[in-house]
Amino acid sequence: MGQLAGVQIAATGSYVPEEVVTNEDLAALGCDSEWIIRRTGIHARRRASEDQATSDLCYEAAVRCINEAGISVDQIDLIIVATMTPDHPTPSTACHLQRRLGAVAPAMDLNAACAGFMYGLITGSQFISTGNNQCVLVVGADMMSCTVNPDDKKTYPLFGDAAGAVLLTADPEKTGSGILSYQVGSEGCGGEMLCIPAGGTRQELTPEMHSQGQQFLAMDGRNVFKWAVRVFDESAKQVLQQADVDANELALVVLHQANQRIIDAAVSDLNVQREKVFVNLDKYGNTSGASIPLALDEAVRDGKINRGDLVLLCGFGAGLAWGTALMRW
Repeated sequence: MGQLAGVQIAATGSYVPEEVVTNEDLAALGCDSEWIIRRTGIHARRRASEDQATSDLCYEAAVRCINEAGISVDQIDLIIVATMTPDHPTPSTACHLQRRLGAVAPAMDLNAACAGFMYGLITGSQFISTGNNQCVLVVGADMMSCTVNPDDKKTYPLFGDAAGAVLLTADPEKTGSGILSYQVGSEGCGGEMLCIPAGGTRQELTPEMHSQGQQFLAMDGRNVFKWAVRVFDESAKQVLQQADVDANELALVVLHQANQRIIDAAVSDLNVQREKVFVNLDKYGNTSGASIPLALDEAVRDGKINRGDLVLLCGFGAGLAWGTALMRW
C-alpha cells in the first residue's frame, strides 16, 4: 500500500488497428458467436496488420497523447512501455519507441502482462513524485493476436491488439491530483494458470514444441476468473479504506477489460452504480497491457472523467499479478 501525491495524468492517447474481427468472422474457425457474447460480452476485436509490430502501435498512441498534451518530444524525460509482446527479446520495445519519437529520454520495458499498465503507471508516478522526472510517458501495448492459438476456440476469441498512452507530470496547480492509494501484488504460485510454455530459457521453442502449439498462450479460464474476482474485491476495498474514500464517491471505475462476467462479478460487492463502471471490451476484447489506457482515453474523450474526479483503476493478469490505484484526476 502507498500514496503518490502531486502526480497528474496530463493527457491520454490510444490506437487500435484498422482491421475489425467480428464474432461472425470467427465462425469460419468454428467459434460460436453467441457463446462468445454470452460468456465474455465481446462482439469484436482489432487485429494488427502483418507489417505492424507492437512498437508501431505504441508510436501511434504516444503521438496522439503527446499532441493532446501540447508538449514537444524533448520534454519527455522517461519512457515506460508495458507489454508482454515485445518486438524483440532485446532491445526493448521502449527503445524502438524512443527512436521513432526522436526523444532523448531513457526508455525501458516492463512486463506484468495484463497488469502491466498499472505497474507502469505506479512506477512512472514514483519518478514524478520524488522529483526525479518532470514528464513521463507510459504506454501499454500488446499484439495479443500473435499469442493465441486459432485452434483454441475458448481462448482465441478473447483477445485483440491495441495501445494506449498517458503522460504523467507534476500537478502544476497543486490541486490535490495524484494516486491517493495504491496496491501492487503478485501470486507467483498461480503462474501456470496463464502461461506461454515455450520460447524462453526454461523451454526453447523446438520444432516439436512448435508442432504442439507450445508457443501459444495457455489459460485456465475458470480458475483465473475466480482469482480475478477475489483479488479485485480485496485490493479495491483495501485501497479505498486506506484513502478513507467510500465507493459511492467514485466518478468512474476502470478495470482491466478481460471479460464482462469478471467485471460484473468484481464490482457487484463494491456498491458502485453500473453507469460508473466503464466498459469497452465489447469493441476491442482483451488487449492486455493496452486495456486500461485504451479505456481511459475513451472515457476522457467521452467526458466521463474530469479534473478532480476520483477514479479507481485495477489491472490483473498473468503472473499472477495485479495493481489497483485510486486516483484524483
